[in-house]
Amino acid sequence: MQLGRRGFLAVGASMAAGAVLGLSGCTEPGSSRPSSRPTSTTPAVADQRAAAELAAMTLEQRIASMLMLHAPGTDPGTLRAFVERYQPGGFIIMGDNVPGLAGLPVVTSALSPDPTMPLLIGIDQEGGDVRRIDEDVFAAADTLKSQPPAASEEAFRQRAVMLAGAGCTVNFGIVADETADPSSFIYDRALGTTPDASAERVAAAVRGERGAVLSTLKHFPGHGQAPGDSHSTVPTTAIGAADWAATDALPFIAGIEAGAEVVMFGHLVYSAVDAAPATLSAAWHERLRNDLGFTGVTITDDMLMLQHTGLPEYQNPSENAIRAVAAGSTMLLYVLGADPSSTGVDPAVLVADIAAAVRSGRIPESTVADAAHRLLRVRLGLPSLRPMSR
Repeated sequence: MQLGRRGFLAVGASMAAGAVLGLSGCTEPGSSRPSSRPTSTTPAVADQRAAAELAAMTLEQRIASMLMLHAPGTDPGTLRAFVERYQPGGFIIMGDNVPGLAGLPVVTSALSPDPTMPLLIGIDQEGGDVRRIDEDVFAAADTLKSQPPAASEEAFRQRAVMLAGAGCTVNFGIVADETADPSSFIYDRALGTTPDASAERVAAAVRGERGAVLSTLKHFPGHGQAPGDSHSTVPTTAIGAADWAATDALPFIAGIEAGAEVVMFGHLVYSAVDAAPATLSAAWHERLRNDLGFTGVTITDDMLMLQHTGLPEYQNPSENAIRAVAAGSTMLLYVLGADPSSTGVDPAVLVADIAAAVRSGRIPESTVADAAHRLLRVRLGLPSLRPMSR
């Protein structure tokens, strides 16, 4: 049985919890939830296809499927050529891909060369200041934090319906960070100013998105305790695991229990737990899987942000990618420009270098197989999986 919020706090952060298999990251026994992307075949047939697809993929193809990439523009042919060239498992829609809400379905439909195995189409649609679709006028965190949780559920229900109609399947829209500090860059985007208030609204937002898009909780393990903007630095906090479990963990626990399918890791350092950013930290991935019982997809925040810090230890994009995969990331996110090489990142080089790390033994081959299989199942509308045994 999955540990609930009170149980997690009672036994402490080191206690492992069981997980209930389902499309959501974690569900209560006996609960059910429709797939956000129903398949035209039975689950058994789709499950067989996922296994067959995995078996037929080369190591490089499996690694490529772990990338969620971006290319600017709205031309369907150009975008289709991009995904056919790099074969990613996902594409993130940014503002430069949106020709208005009415035109967005033409863009998203071009992104899946095989419509029976659609890419995961992600978008940052929090509402308010962070939105890629301007027609989104639904309430956002700046007002929802002062309203009852039911308002968050309704706002995210409307937002999710809009996104699904536009062809988006993953919303990076639920900010599970919490802070009471108005000077924090995440303050206006957080759904609550206390752990409990945030937890209630995060769970409500997940319920609102249910059945329309896959819900994402971000930025694990929590941005509120770590001051600074992770777009340009690596925010750091010295609070320990016990304090985290009693504060910033709570919104994530609530969102997982409500059925969130995706957790986005932040480039955040909790130095008492690990000196590495959470995106590159096996300790934080294990805590999410084992202590919080999350069985869904984990994804990094934009990996280019690490390079943008200017810190020398994060200037090698392939090394960052290798560390993220070795830590346990299911998917790596890259917001690339028109010329990927202008950012110092070539997806083909990333794939080749990660593959070399697997062949050298630095990354277990089962780590890549587990991630690729998990993503194939989600793309087919099936439940996620527990990690394969190492």
